[in-house]
Amino acid sequence: MTNATQIIGTSIVQAFQELRANKLRTFLSLLGISIGIFCIIAVRTVLDSLKNNIQQEMATLGSDVLYVGRWPWMDEGGDYKWWEYWRRRSMTPTEVKAITSQVPDVAVATLCLTSRNLTLKHNDQEVGSIAGYAVMNDFDKIQNIEIAEGRYLNISELDGGSNSVVLGDEVCKGLFPGNVSAMGKSINFMGRKFEVVGVMKKVGQNMAGFDFDNAVIYPYYMAANIIDVRSLEHDPLLAVKAAAGKNLDEVKYEVEGVLRRVRKVKPGQANDFAINHLSQISDRIESVFVGIDLAALIISVFSLLVGAFGIANIMFVTVKERTKIIGLKKAIGARRSSILLEFLLEAIVLCLVGGGAGILVVLILSLIMTYGVNFHVTLSMTNFLLGISVSVFVGVLSGFIPARSASRLDPVVAIRTN
Repeated sequence: MTNATQIIGTSIVQAFQELRANKLRTFLSLLGISIGIFCIIAVRTVLDSLKNNIQQEMATLGSDVLYVGRWPWMDEGGDYKWWEYWRRRSMTPTEVKAITSQVPDVAVATLCLTSRNLTLKHNDQEVGSIAGYAVMNDFDKIQNIEIAEGRYLNISELDGGSNSVVLGDEVCKGLFPGNVSAMGKSINFMGRKFEVVGVMKKVGQNMAGFDFDNAVIYPYYMAANIIDVRSLEHDPLLAVKAAAGKNLDEVKYEVEGVLRRVRKVKPGQANDFAINHLSQISDRIESVFVGIDLAALIISVFSLLVGAFGIANIMFVTVKERTKIIGLKKAIGARRSSILLEFLLEAIVLCLVGGGAGILVVLILSLIMTYGVNFHVTLSMTNFLLGISVSVFVGVLSGFIPARSASRLDPVVAIRTN
């Protein structure tokens, strides 16, 4: 066994002996390291998980989709002028037909009118606060609606404005409890009777604002027979999906031109509509992530500084307790570098223990969030290696001065120390 290996082994053993001999002191000193490493790894893990979940949802919804309506999702370079947006004209099937026929780079275009707080009834069962999505053809191609039972609305039902509907998972459970099939059953809402032809899979609310679990989908032209779809209280959403391989910015420019012509917007006049896309949300979220990451970094740095002072304190006390032993070692030929390395490694081991505790807490919380809260957590080896590297760095930083002072002790003076 080489001298370096002996020093490493001895340092590790002595570090754990220090942990056992002074449990409370060591715990309080390592707490800062644990909190600092926990903050770094936890925040980076949560941010990575959020980014991955958002990217997956955007892939599902389609990052190549434009959403056109009265209301912009973000401010348009200034104040959010809701009083102007509110007076804008609604989108109509005329705009859908114009885009479909005049923009070759568009795969599909459709219209969706959302009604809030609907109350649905079936016999004695009733559910409230339900969203009603009155849609035109191809809506399912943009939102990737998955059917658990039955089928989706067909073209004849959509174009003919039939009384067929597709229910969300939660709505179906509320109206038909006890695993009763909803197929072919009748429900009532908006003063009309509808026939259930399908039930959607449970998916949760998405980034575009659609909550299909607590919703009912029915034909747009049926809604047009019941309500005034062009009134100010309604805002049909025009969804446009770019063709495969087409640049979304170019498609947006072409769609904007067609809409301005159809809606007779004069040259130089501002658009009377807003074109939104999911990247606006992701860009805003990215800027929020940067702020959170910076705040967590500042907190982590202060926690690590407190931890580093705690480790340095332990090492100074350790050097004082072992002064005679250090003197004996130097008297029988131990080099300064050996003494320096011994105490430096001991400080690093202590920091690794504290950092390991922080990483362990992150792992436990990740499992709880993944399997208990149904939030998929992305665990990255890069983040764990970062935590270990920071622990080693703090160990070197906090242990160097005590280790250096130990290596420079005079052996005669050290041996005579009480």
